[in-house]
Amino acid sequence: MKVIIASDHGGMKIREEIKQLLEEMNIEYEDIGCECETSVDYPDYALPAAERVANGEFDRGILICGTGIGMSIAANKVKGIRCALVHDVFSAKATREHNDSNILAMGERVIGPGLAREIAKTWLTTEYAGGRHARRIGKISEYEQKHL
Repeated sequence: MKVIIASDHGGMKIREEIKQLLEEMNIEYEDIGCECETSVDYPDYALPAAERVANGEFDRGILICGTGIGMSIAANKVKGIRCALVHDVFSAKATREHNDSNILAMGERVIGPGLAREIAKTWLTTEYAGGRHARRIGKISEYEQKHL
């Protein structure tokens, strides 16, 4: 599995925690920033990461900002992306099993580093269940083909 990871200024600390987790799990990753504590614009990081997941360069992505909201909104504008904003372990598992999410968004101001690691580990290790969920994902893909 290859993962792309990015944050804005509001998610730098948790991004470092998640990078450490990826290394512990022997998961290949690329960190595309940001590298400053001054205010930056989250779409400048979310959109390139999402595009690289959508084009198949990476299997999944992890995005972190202050709340995770901005990153998830931006990423979901990219065709083929199913970015889930997650702040609990149950949702991390469910979004992989049911929604086949390919990007995880989290908020550093919402959760701490320990919970962020647990969420990311659950999300990274949970498989998509398929079955009845595939029909639903298919409807989203059909809509994207017609309208985006």
